[in-house]
Amino acid sequence: MNLGDSPVRVAGVSGKLRDRDYRIWAMMDNGEVLHSIAQIAAGAPSGRSLMAETVSLLRRERPHYNWVGIYLLEGNELVLGPFVGKPTPHTRIPLNKGICGAAASSGQTLIVDDVNADPRYLACSLETRSEIVVPIVREGSVLAEIDIDSDRPAAFTEEDRTLLESAAEILADNL
Repeated sequence: MNLGDSPVRVAGVSGKLRDRDYRIWAMMDNGEVLHSIAQIAAGAPSGRSLMAETVSLLRRERPHYNWVGIYLLEGNELVLGPFVGKPTPHTRIPLNKGICGAAASSGQTLIVDDVNADPRYLACSLETRSEIVVPIVREGSVLAEIDIDSDRPAAFTEEDRTLLESAAEILADNL
């Protein structure tokens, strides 16, 4: 939908709204995102489709999420599942490698404000500046993880952590 020529009135201000402004204005709040993920989970025909629709929703609703993917734990490796963003050379990551491996090994969310300053970072894109990795845990075992990169430094807040940890709980219950 191109809104470039659409007149709008928001809080008494009239003018033209650009597509970029509309995306920011129309973003779902965390509760709405989580409600949507729960609805997707209730109707998803498979775990793979649930993961694919979830990464797509997260990428669409959070403009600072430049790459969103899910890695599945298979033995001692993380295997890339559904993702939205540029292709990555890291389709398989050993548990002892990278920020993803560290998060899966510890079972804890990791937020890295500056990936270039973290020696664990496995470079995927020259544009990436920060990363958050959230394990998907069921009954104390890591099943998978949500991995998100941003082209902005220090892009991830406690609000992002809360959203993604809650999303991981929904996924854990439905994978």
